[in-house]
Amino acid sequence: MDESSVVAMVRREDPGTPDAAVLLDELSAMIALYCGDGAQRHFQPEDVRLARSAFVVARTMDGLAIGCGALRRFSFEVAEFKRIYRRPEWAGAGAAVLRHLERLAVAMGYRRVILQTREANRRAIAFYLRHGYEPIAPYGEYTAMRDARCFGKVLAPGGTAPTPSM
Repeated sequence: MDESSVVAMVRREDPGTPDAAVLLDELSAMIALYCGDGAQRHFQPEDVRLARSAFVVARTMDGLAIGCGALRRFSFEVAEFKRIYRRPEWAGAGAAVLRHLERLAVAMGYRRVILQTREANRRAIAFYLRHGYEPIAPYGEYTAMRDARCFGKVLAPGGTAPTPSM
């Protein structure tokens, strides 16, 4: 299967639902395999319950939860994406989540997106590069993390197609 082979519905949901909790736990376990810790301290569910933020879940047409992602306000013009995850057997769900988060960010008035992953997570790095994200300097709490890899992308106003990043 390629990245576009799964048909997924992506919609906003509360990060405290049972399906969301399971997906977030799976992501934390995967991150712990790469890095020794699941990075839960970098995501607070209440951050995505605020205005200009969102948590989304990707589901199969049968309703099975297969991926998730979060958008939170970093600054007035910049959104930060967090906890983007798809179950390994569902190729394409991660791309669907990312596209949905980008559309939400544009609709909320953000002009740019930033995100972070760990150096050991080569699949995530390749995924972000494939989707037009460019390396940026570490930001916020990640400036002190030697293994943090940060990425950014400028969003096209009024559309979903991004423009080249700064």
